[in-house]
Amino acid sequence: MTLYGDKVPPTDDRPTVQVTAVSWPDDDPAGAVTPTPAPPGPAWFKRRRLLLAGGIAAAVLAAAAGAGSYAYAGDVPRGTSVLGAELGGRSRADAAHALRTELDRRAETLNAPIAVTVGDKRVEVKPADVGLVIDVDATVAAAAAAQAHPVSRLVGSRTVHPVVTVDSARLDATLAAALGDQGREMTMPAIIFTGTTPKPVYPKPALTVDPTGAADAVKAAWLAGQPVTVPLVEKWPATSQADVDRLVAELAKPAVAAPVTLSTDQGSVTIPPAAIARGLRFSVDDAGTLTPRVDVKRLRAALGDRLAKIEVEPKDAGLTITGGKPKMVPGRAGRQVDATALSRDLLAVLPKADGRTVTATLKAAEPELTEEKLTTLGIKEQVSTFTTRFPGGLSSPRSQNIVQAAKDVDGTIVKPGETFSLNAHTGERGYDQGYQDAPTIVNGKLVPGVGGGVSQFTTTLFNATYYAGLEDVEHKPHSFYFSRYPAVIESTIYWPQLDFKFRNNTPYGVLIDTSYTSSTITVSIWSTKIYDSVKTEYGPRKNITQPKTMYLEPGPKCISAEGSVGFAQDAFRVITKGGKVVKREKFSWRYDAEPRFICAPEPAG
Repeated sequence: MTLYGDKVPPTDDRPTVQVTAVSWPDDDPAGAVTPTPAPPGPAWFKRRRLLLAGGIAAAVLAAAAGAGSYAYAGDVPRGTSVLGAELGGRSRADAAHALRTELDRRAETLNAPIAVTVGDKRVEVKPADVGLVIDVDATVAAAAAAQAHPVSRLVGSRTVHPVVTVDSARLDATLAAALGDQGREMTMPAIIFTGTTPKPVYPKPALTVDPTGAADAVKAAWLAGQPVTVPLVEKWPATSQADVDRLVAELAKPAVAAPVTLSTDQGSVTIPPAAIARGLRFSVDDAGTLTPRVDVKRLRAALGDRLAKIEVEPKDAGLTITGGKPKMVPGRAGRQVDATALSRDLLAVLPKADGRTVTATLKAAEPELTEEKLTTLGIKEQVSTFTTRFPGGLSSPRSQNIVQAAKDVDGTIVKPGETFSLNAHTGERGYDQGYQDAPTIVNGKLVPGVGGGVSQFTTTLFNATYYAGLEDVEHKPHSFYFSRYPAVIESTIYWPQLDFKFRNNTPYGVLIDTSYTSSTITVSIWSTKIYDSVKTEYGPRKNITQPKTMYLEPGPKCISAEGSVGFAQDAFRVITKGGKVVKREKFSWRYDAEPRFICAPEPAG
């Protein structure tokens, strides 16, 4: 019979301290007769205290050693838990198994949709759709790395938060869809020249979702099983309005206040303010940082024949379409001012009122595209062509703008992997560049504006690249629908905010060939054909709205319009190769109803 009855006593995993009996040398043997001892002296007490202290210390050390072995058992400190699962004292493998078991137990909760509110819109987000998961191995590693004092390991406890991961791209797309038209795009800062007058474009913030903050909020809400509100935040460009004003005052205005003298060993050239305005650019990056630079290529174009007396401009090899086939146009080497040094040195003197002279050196200049390189690009056949019609004949300012844009782009070669930007290629489309005043859409109505009509060329170019199967990088359809364009598959342009860009995503070069008549503009793409066909399939028009009638103050600036209905529609680019559909891309747009504008006072009553 035991003290625990028939039951086996519970295992005691406390460390055991071994105690050894001690016989003192001055103890009497059994039965011995001794005289009455004298009282112990100081040495006896000292020795006894030392022996007792040594025994106690040994016992404590032994206990500590045993407790340490207990406290430090396993990879994860004792008392450590994650989501209520005790992982302490376990190996990493056992801790991972225990955590997975706990996650399986919570599967229903963890797989439940999360109620996410973005601005005023509430959506249900499935964790699997945005890649919300708990990284078990990373969580166990964090638990194993948890710091704990030895005493805390024996009697304390700690909770480690699980490591949660999310697919940022999928979550951003989900939140962007929920944001919809509640947000607004950032207005980037800019400084543009109208003639020689610099005009600032002030930055405005985007109203959007902060990706990092939103991801953290969604992860926390998922673990807690609670709804979450993702706030809308303003995101400002890096360059402020004050920065723009300072650049105008300290650089843009002084730059065009007087000419600059370019001096070389072959003679001197005067760079007039108009050419300076053409070459001085203010580039903006994705963060909204505005940076001034001198575009020497544009500066040379603005100077025209002025540089001919000191430079020999290199000429790229090119192609022209003759008899329905591309024909090589040879290039040539040249001798030019060092563009890098000129850009740097000219930018340094432009803010100055005096000392506006730049000394430059001439060096050999090879064409960027030689005949040899051009031959390897595989430009041999027409892969697409697109034509749109315009009214008014070639004499109208709008038609002249369309033709000017076509001339600017004609013969352009886009190498494999390169991105073509229409704004970057033509630059600002102003009077000095041959563009005229013609109706353009500003704030929802037609007004006179330099370069009006270039959107028709943009749409024609967009469709030619679209039907060539080239990658669409950036385009924006018009606010209103015009029957002369294909619905959805069309693009406007506006310097500098709106651009049209495509990327040559093929292994072959691309030649842009343009032509025109008195009523049509045509863009053809020449390359090596890759696809069997590129076609468009339309969905039905939806959400049709009728135009309103608006009366405007009569005068030379008032432009009447018949108006058009608004609607939403989807278009699908279907690309086939080898008899199979290899790509199906969706393009969607909603057109506003264009008001019927009447240049007359509103009738009474």
